[in-house]
Amino acid sequence: MADSLNCDLKSLSPLQLFERVTEQGEKVRALKAGKAPKDEIDAAVRMLLSLKLSYKTTTGQDYQAGLPPRDLVLINNGTTKEEDQDFVDPWTVQTSNAKGVDYDKLIVRFGSSKIDTDLINRIERAIGQKPHRFLRRGIFFSHRDMDQILDAYENKKSFYLYTGRGPSSQAMHVGHLIPFIFTKWLQEVFDVPLVIQLTDDEKYLWKDLTTEKAYEYARENAKDIIACGFDVNKTFIFSDLDYLGTSTGFYKNIVKVQKHVTFNQVKGIFGFTDSDCIGKISFPAIQAAPSFSSSFPQIFNGKENIQCLIPCAIDQDPYFRMTRDVAPRIGQPKPALLHSVFFPALQGAQTKMSASDPNSSIFLTDTPKQIKTKINKHAFSGGRDTIEEHRKYGGNCDVDVSFMYLTFFLEDDDRLEQLKQAYTSGELLTGELKKVLIETLQPLIAAHQERRKQVTDEIVKQFMTPRKLAFEF
Repeated sequence: MADSLNCDLKSLSPLQLFERVTEQGEKVRALKAGKAPKDEIDAAVRMLLSLKLSYKTTTGQDYQAGLPPRDLVLINNGTTKEEDQDFVDPWTVQTSNAKGVDYDKLIVRFGSSKIDTDLINRIERAIGQKPHRFLRRGIFFSHRDMDQILDAYENKKSFYLYTGRGPSSQAMHVGHLIPFIFTKWLQEVFDVPLVIQLTDDEKYLWKDLTTEKAYEYARENAKDIIACGFDVNKTFIFSDLDYLGTSTGFYKNIVKVQKHVTFNQVKGIFGFTDSDCIGKISFPAIQAAPSFSSSFPQIFNGKENIQCLIPCAIDQDPYFRMTRDVAPRIGQPKPALLHSVFFPALQGAQTKMSASDPNSSIFLTDTPKQIKTKINKHAFSGGRDTIEEHRKYGGNCDVDVSFMYLTFFLEDDDRLEQLKQAYTSGELLTGELKKVLIETLQPLIAAHQERRKQVTDEIVKQFMTPRKLAFEF
C-alpha cells in the first residue's frame, strides 16, 4: 500500500502535491474538530506527514500553507548543493555557474524542443539564405512548434510575429535589442506582419511607477525599437494602457483566457500569493491575448485561424505555456515560440542585466567613452591572473563576458572562431579581447543613436495607430 502511494505521489507535479497536502491538512483539522477516533486521526496525520515529505523531496522546499510552489526552474548543475541550482522565472534569473544557465536542462524542465541542425537547415532551405547568426550560434536555442510554422510557410499559408517589451526604464540596454534584432530578421526573410506589445500596465502593477510614467517609458522604448529598422507598413506597436481600451477583439480574448485559467493555476505557474493585487493575477491573460490574430481585427480582417510565432527570451515561456494550454479550449491555434538565451551582465553570466544598475550593462544611451570604460572596468574576464599564466594556460571563453558579447554582435563567424582560438591558446590577452568588443559595440551603438534621433513623435504615432498593414487577409 505504501509503495503504491509513493509511486502515485512521484507522478504528481509540485502544484498537485501542494494541493494534496492542503487537502489532507484540512481533513486532519476536520477530524480533530469532530473528535474522530484517535486511530483515524493518527492515520490521517501520518498521511499528511508523508505528503509533506514528498513535497519537500520534489521541490526542495518545506510546505507552507497558502504559498504554492512557483513554476520556477530549479536545475541541479551536477552537484547536490542547493546553491548550485539555476533559478528562472519571468522576473528573476539566477545561477551560480559562471558559464550561465544550463540550457539543455532548461529545455527538459520546460518541455520545449532543441533547435538542432536539421531545423536550422530547414529554415535555410525555406528562406533561401544563410540563417541569422543567433541561430547559427545557438543564441536562439529552443522552440515550440517551429516545424508547424515552416509547414504553413511552405504551403503558402500566412503567420504573424509577436514580441514585446516591458518598459521599466527610459533607457534600454544592448540585451533588450536581442529579440528585436532577431524579430526584424524573421519579418524580412518571411515577409509577415509583426505586432509588438509594450506592457506598461505590467510595469505599473509590479514597479513603483505611475500609469503616466509607465506610458511615457513605453513611448520612449518604442523609439529605440523603431530605430532597429522596422517597416511602419508591416509593424504595429501598441501600449496596453492605450490599445486595450480601443479593441473589443483584444479584450474579448483576454476575458476568454481569464475564464479558462484558475487562480490555483496562475499561483502555480507564476508564484502569486494571496497578498498580490488582483491586477497581477489577471495580467498573464493580457500577455496571452496578442497570440491570437482576432486581437487585431484591423490587421487580420477578423480572422481567427492565423498562427502566431513568438521570439522571446526563455524566461517568458511560462506565459505562453499557459496560453498554449488555453488556446484549443477557446478555439484558437497554439502560438509557436523561439526561445533565446539570456544576455549576460557585464559582471558575469550568473544573472540577467538590470536596468537599475548602470554598470551591469551597456546602455543604448552610452557614449563611446562610457562603453570603453564599462567594458575595461566591469566585463568579467576568463583570463588568467598574470600575463605569464595566460600565455601558458590560455583564457576561458565559456565564462569571458567580452567573448560572450562578441558571439551576439560580431557577424563574421571566421573572425569569431579566430578570436576564440587565440584567446584559448593564450596568444590573445584579455585586454586585447576587450578592445575588439569595444571596437565592435561603439559604432553599433552610435549608429543606433543616430537612427533614434530620426524617430519623431509623429513616427511613433504612425507605428502605434491601429490600422491595416501591407498584407491581405
